[in-house]
Amino acid sequence: MSITPAQDQTRILVQAAAAACESKKGEDTRILELDPVDSGLADFFLITSATNDRQAVAIADEVEGRLKKDFGVMPHSVEGRRQGDWVLLDYVDFVVHVFLTERRAFYDIERLRKSARPLTPAEFDDELKQALAAKTRAARGKSDSAPAKKTAKTASTPKTTAKKAKTEPAARKKVAAKKATKK
Repeated sequence: MSITPAQDQTRILVQAAAAACESKKGEDTRILELDPVDSGLADFFLITSATNDRQAVAIADEVEGRLKKDFGVMPHSVEGRRQGDWVLLDYVDFVVHVFLTERRAFYDIERLRKSARPLTPAEFDDELKQALAAKTRAARGKSDSAPAKKTAKTASTPKTTAKKAKTEPAARKKVAAKKATKK
């Protein structure tokens, strides 16, 4: 399965959002990679827990601020910021859920999305790095073959090698003569 540039961008945004959650001490952060057949609403759910409503709002603010500052991306909609027990940031391709710990246990989104593949942020980072490295290798493989073709066209033929051999002694004599005249 190949990943499109738009999917790469989405993965990078999810990775940045997960880092923002971790920086504000979000607990048990999980990324659910949703099955495309099962879900037409988003590619990923990012779920994290907070110990109180102020922390939940702070996490949501950090995610929103970091994605706006670093990528110029704003959420399509934000829900639950006033109450703070479940803040939802909808970025269309992914949704960030910031729960109070007891609300997360009650709603249990991970159980509702059984077909989704759960990942920790570290596992998600590793997968992203591997995908980007594979793309880089593929791009370098294509660009490495182009210079090889150029060098094959400019390779010396026996005729040009013979001409070079004849002209080299004459060039050496000229250089030696110039040095002698300067002295």
